[in-house]
Amino acid sequence: MSAPHEKPASPFRQPRAVWAVAFACVISFMGIGLVDPILPALAESLDATPSQVSLLFSSYLIVTAVAMIFVGWIAGRIGAKRTLVVGLAVIVVFAALAGSTGSIDGIVGFRAGWGLGNAMFIATSLAVIVASASGGFGGAIILYETALGLGIAVGPLLGGLLGDLSWRGPFFGVAVLMAIALTATVLFVPATPRPERPVSPIAPLRALRHRSLLTMGVVALMYNWGFFTMLGYAPYPMELDAVGLGLVFTGWGLLVAAFSVFGAPRLQARFGTAPVLYANLAALALIMAVIAACVDTPVVVMTAVVLSGACIGINNTLTTQAVMLVAPVERPVASSAYGFLRFIGGGIAPYVAGKLADAAGLGLPFYVGAASFLLAIPVLATGHRMLRAAETAPAGVGPAAPAFVPVGAAPAGGPPRVIVAVGARAGAAAVVDAAARLARDTGGPLEVVHVRETAVVEEQATDTESLDAARAAVTAHLDRVAATGVAVRGQILTSVGDHAAAGRALADHAARTGARTVALGRSPRGSFAQFADGSFTSALTHSARCTVVLVGSAAGVEAVTTGNLAALREGRG
Repeated sequence: MSAPHEKPASPFRQPRAVWAVAFACVISFMGIGLVDPILPALAESLDATPSQVSLLFSSYLIVTAVAMIFVGWIAGRIGAKRTLVVGLAVIVVFAALAGSTGSIDGIVGFRAGWGLGNAMFIATSLAVIVASASGGFGGAIILYETALGLGIAVGPLLGGLLGDLSWRGPFFGVAVLMAIALTATVLFVPATPRPERPVSPIAPLRALRHRSLLTMGVVALMYNWGFFTMLGYAPYPMELDAVGLGLVFTGWGLLVAAFSVFGAPRLQARFGTAPVLYANLAALALIMAVIAACVDTPVVVMTAVVLSGACIGINNTLTTQAVMLVAPVERPVASSAYGFLRFIGGGIAPYVAGKLADAAGLGLPFYVGAASFLLAIPVLATGHRMLRAAETAPAGVGPAAPAFVPVGAAPAGGPPRVIVAVGARAGAAAVVDAAARLARDTGGPLEVVHVRETAVVEEQATDTESLDAARAAVTAHLDRVAATGVAVRGQILTSVGDHAAAGRALADHAARTGARTVALGRSPRGSFAQFADGSFTSALTHSARCTVVLVGSAAGVEAVTTGNLAALREGRG
């Protein structure tokens, strides 16, 4: 991998293809919060009840949920780019139709079509943006998360501003912006190859037979029940106009984005996934109960909604991380199965909440939402051991634990004295060559560990490179080093989740093999990314029992210690 030493490459220096998809991501993630500011205006303008208006969420999310089952199969047939383009085109058409209709039933129906396009887009966008990135996937992931946060935060504000002109404004606005994104995607995103192994159209449903995945899926369903109850009904007791509602939900969105990117990884590293989720779900239940009890006090409702953004940001990130940790199936299949249950919960909740509100007043749906958050805690507890085991298991143990895959035959000369960790980025060969010189000087074998990671963002997960590509990269390193006369062997470290988990796994591996030194190269990620999702080097250095060094720099071989990590990250080392 790399150490935090030289000036990192900017995540925003990316090809036009990455920017095209990132722009589309912003508009797509606007879709959830965009309609919130216009819900009361829709009810008044179209003479509809809040329960009828809530079907805008139900139709959109239920169709998204069902489509999530099949989009992996579709992408396998026509390729990720074509699936993405079709999804964008569907959103453009149905967003425009929703703005053109004059009835609440028409909007509900067209939102369903919008949900189909949304499923096709979100299921492929992360994979396409990673495949199109230059200089490693880390910058593309940062850009994707930035687009996600921007869309969630800006969507309600844009919806409020356009909705202040007309309730049709947000729908036409999305259609125009998505048309621009569609054009850029067609022009700039290169064709993507089809997967080597096609996915069965019912593979996500079959995956739910696994208890671990089903448990986390049910937790997500119950969480989203409460979440979309709040999103669908909180605007009414606030008694604000479209712009006012837009500002409230923008504050909510900013907290969602901030705690998703910054808060969740830090809390997860400090306390573990399950304990943070327990506390978070309890906090959400309390917030929903406060909204229910104070539904006639607008300022309390507004404050509670904004504060809930922090909990929702944490929950969105950690629930997906938990799914990827315990799922015993391929990442795309696990994402589709999880997305199906997640969106089903979000789709059914507004409809049921509407019926409850019509029958017993606006407070009851929020009490039911609070109960849903609370009930998710014992459901999660039934999978606590599985989740804890997946987080703490040694390398190679558990369905998603960091695993080492040997490449090539083990050389004579015993276990490696030097291990070098690299990733799929420019400059990896120079780092391996510098480590080979270090191994030659110590008179022992070298082990090349190529770190292959699964990127996880929201409900999506994608492998940053194929196993075959990683094996080819390691083989090239082995052939080059062996030609210099140094005994060498290779490993592929496959890791799900943050970089810190991979760092700890490598430290454990070095201890088991008796290595004296672990060598790294320079980090292209920078302090922002390392703070957001954990530093490989920091976790390795704190966990390793052997010497950790930086190689390939102008200074030659430079020791990395817990005392100089901060200086190295800032370029003072």
